[in-house]
Amino acid sequence: MKDTSHLIDFAIKYGFLLLMAALIVVFGLNAEGFLSPFSAVFILQSVAITGILALGVTATLVVGGFDLSIGAVATSALMLSAYVMVVWEMSAGMAVVLCLLMGAAVGLVNGLLIVKARIPDLLATLGMMFLLVGLQRIPTEGRSISTGMALPDGSTAAGIFSPGFLMLGRHRLDLIVPDLLPLSVVFLVVIAVLVWVFLELTRHGRLMYAIGSNAQAASLAGANVNRYKIAAYMISGTLASVGGILLAARLGRGDVASGNNLLLDSVAAALIGFAVLGASKPNAFGTAIGALFVGILLQGLTMMNAPYYTQDFIKGGVLVIALVFTFALSGRGGRGRG
Repeated sequence: MKDTSHLIDFAIKYGFLLLMAALIVVFGLNAEGFLSPFSAVFILQSVAITGILALGVTATLVVGGFDLSIGAVATSALMLSAYVMVVWEMSAGMAVVLCLLMGAAVGLVNGLLIVKARIPDLLATLGMMFLLVGLQRIPTEGRSISTGMALPDGSTAAGIFSPGFLMLGRHRLDLIVPDLLPLSVVFLVVIAVLVWVFLELTRHGRLMYAIGSNAQAASLAGANVNRYKIAAYMISGTLASVGGILLAARLGRGDVASGNNLLLDSVAAALIGFAVLGASKPNAFGTAIGALFVGILLQGLTMMNAPYYTQDFIKGGVLVIALVFTFALSGRGGRGRG
């Protein structure tokens, strides 16, 4: 019985990492070139944007909430940055600032709807998602934004994506081999470290975890529950806009359909983070590993020529297995959404 208990504890703590290692071995043996540096570049590029959005979701999970609007915020930032530079002919710096303000404002509105209007978080952020999806298409009548495009009033857009802006999504740093590490991955690492430090090592982060565990008890202990919840959604919105900026910089155009999978992949990464090292709670380190896992899984399936229509099914199956390590084996109720 004792041996069984130790085995279950081992599976809870290390089972997910072993699953990820097994996937790497399987893809390495069956997909030619999967273990090459060039394959790593594609994985890291996809991981960067997904991971940044997932870290925003993690902040809302910590306070017992959930943000379904992150994908829409990211694509809105993508479209807004393109519109500012291409149509309004403004600088890249102004585009970045406006996108960050937009993301923070959306997070603020989400937070106010949840804590002041008492709308359930899933419904509030779902409504915001539909609002943004529609709003981002109106200025261009549903068309993508690119240099020289025809505008609805018959004029031609004369602005361009500045080289400095494009560098955010396209520049690669030398690591072992030239041009291996995308600059966007550096942003992911820095943001992940900052979020981890904030959540794990600061009083504010510990209060946010306390709110997610028991908001009433945290309030009685003196925490301003509403303020922290609003702050969590503002963090989520701001990080989603960072992801949209990096996606715009990588694509060099405002593509209305480019962020279709961002929500699902980011949520998957955040939830998978519960299973990393048996954390059983939202955490920045687990989320970053979860994003890496999603990137490895999708790249491997693509290189093995798996039909695109099977990828979401496989991704969902792996997500269920990962969460089994956390909740079913441990016998502990999850604390995703309270």
